[in-house]
Amino acid sequence: MRQTVDFTYDSEQNDLRDAVRALLDRAYGDSEQRRKVVAADPGFDEQTWARLAEMGVLGLPFAEEDGGMGAGPVEVAIVAEEVGRVLAPEPFVEAVVLAGGLVAAVGTAAQRSAVLGPLAEGGSVPAAALAEPRTRWSPAAAGVTATADGGTWRLTGVKEPVAAGARADVLVVSAVVDGGTALFLVRGDAEGLTRTGYRTHDGTRAAHLRLDGTPAELLGEGTADRTAEIEQVLARARIAYSHEAVGAMEAALRTTAGYLTTRKQFGVTLNKFQALTFRAADMYVSLELARSTALWASMVQAAGGDVVAAADRARLQTSRAGRHIGQEAIQLHGGIGVTAEYKVGHYTSRLTAIDHVLGDGDWALSRLAAGVGTYETVDPLGAPYTPPTTG
Repeated sequence: MRQTVDFTYDSEQNDLRDAVRALLDRAYGDSEQRRKVVAADPGFDEQTWARLAEMGVLGLPFAEEDGGMGAGPVEVAIVAEEVGRVLAPEPFVEAVVLAGGLVAAVGTAAQRSAVLGPLAEGGSVPAAALAEPRTRWSPAAAGVTATADGGTWRLTGVKEPVAAGARADVLVVSAVVDGGTALFLVRGDAEGLTRTGYRTHDGTRAAHLRLDGTPAELLGEGTADRTAEIEQVLARARIAYSHEAVGAMEAALRTTAGYLTTRKQFGVTLNKFQALTFRAADMYVSLELARSTALWASMVQAAGGDVVAAADRARLQTSRAGRHIGQEAIQLHGGIGVTAEYKVGHYTSRLTAIDHVLGDGDWALSRLAAGVGTYETVDPLGAPYTPPTTG
């Protein structure tokens, strides 16, 4: 029996989208305002961050007993898409979905209250320090080690890149313990911690972290390997990033379509040229396929399904669509598309950053291909598959 999937939002979800859109439009509806904000540290507007907290956005995915709103993945997806639509530089996915998600998944009740409560209230910005030099999107730690020192732990090694790492009040750091990977909380002002922040090509901020016997608090109880929990949270962050990419792609397409209907060549607007209209139509197809895949992945997450595989599918689709739409948006704008004063190039830059932050499309494709042998064979006409006989 054929099943249908309802991709429409309910009234509360529409209200959330409208409220977040109104706030972010006031903050970044003018691209010049965004350029001013990202030009100065910490790379985002602290007042906008506080207003998001007042709306309950920063506590959306966390349990009410931890100071959150108890909302689901679809609500997180709505916010992420609005962030991408105006290229808001606030570290929503980085702080809420990734760093906050790690604390929510692994931390004790006291740790969740201490970290997630201030985050939801806008008084703290956590960051996840998982990536290491010469590693490639692995949930396991390799170069940072943790050693017990009396009643505390001390971390040694390097983490880079750490999104929003220079601004973070608390860091969630992965480290090797007894051959496995454990998670630790490190205060931003801890001794032995050196943070070197820098601006990335898309205007956001990252940091190089050096830990030299830095005191840390073990996240959760016991030193069991946390690789599986980290993989799950990384998958949720990839899905959220897919929605942020959808918001950016939609804005890039809308800007391009507007340009084609106003810019004139040979006395007529560019949309009169059939070849250009076809290219814009192909961009729309890529956008809608990425949108439906990302929303499907959020629904899989909400239903408790295989979030890792769903995230890989969403990452692959948004990676391909982001590259297609970003490149075509610049091409259809001509020379103005690559200027710093025009926003199309900034959308493409952010889409490129999202594609690489937790694993690019080729990486997701290789993971999906590795498991293709486990899928059942399905006849396209609906008949049971009968293996051919031999002999």
